[in-house]
Amino acid sequence: MHLSHLHNITDELLDRASRVRLACFDVDGTLTDGGLFLDADGREAKTFHVQDGLGLVLLRRHGIEVALVTARSGQVVEHRARELGIGVHQGVKDKLTKLQALCAERGLGLDQVLFMGDDLADLTSLRNVGLAVAPANVHPWVAPAAHWTTRAAGGRGAAREVCDLVLAAQGHVDKLLQEGAA
Repeated sequence: MHLSHLHNITDELLDRASRVRLACFDVDGTLTDGGLFLDADGREAKTFHVQDGLGLVLLRRHGIEVALVTARSGQVVEHRARELGIGVHQGVKDKLTKLQALCAERGLGLDQVLFMGDDLADLTSLRNVGLAVAPANVHPWVAPAAHWTTRAAGGRGAAREVCDLVLAAQGHVDKLLQEGAA
C-alpha cells in the first residue's frame, strides 16, 4: 500500500483515512514551522514546504476538497492557497464551527473530515473530526487529541505525510507512481 515511509499505521487509522472527503489544515505551526517573519513595516513572510503543497494538490485532484482554516489573516496565506487552488478561511476564531459549516454546505459529516492542527486553537476541531492529525511539533497539551502524529514537524513535510496516508488508504498511489504528478 506504499506506506513504508510512514509510522504507526493501524487498521483503524487507515479506515479513518479512507473516509476523508474534506481535508482542513491549520496554517501556523502546521503548514509552516510557526515562525512569524515581520519586516520593519509589519509585512509578514512565511515559509511553506513544497512537498506539503504538492500533497494538498494531489488530494484535490483525487476528489478530496482541501481548505486552510486559520485564526490569523494575511495576504501570504491567501496567495499560497490561490497558488494551490484550495479554499482558505482566515480570521476564524471558532474552527469547529467553521468545519461544521463547511460540512453542512457539502452534505458531509464530521466523520468525513481530516483536520490537522498543532495548538490550543485547534483542540476542539481535533476532538470532533473523523481523522485528527498533528505534526511532530504539536503542543503537548493538544497531542492526546490526535489520532495520529506525523514524524515531520509543521512546515517540514508533516502535511505531505498525512496526504500520503489518505491517498494510500483510498487506493490512489499506484496510479500516481505510474503517471507522476504532472
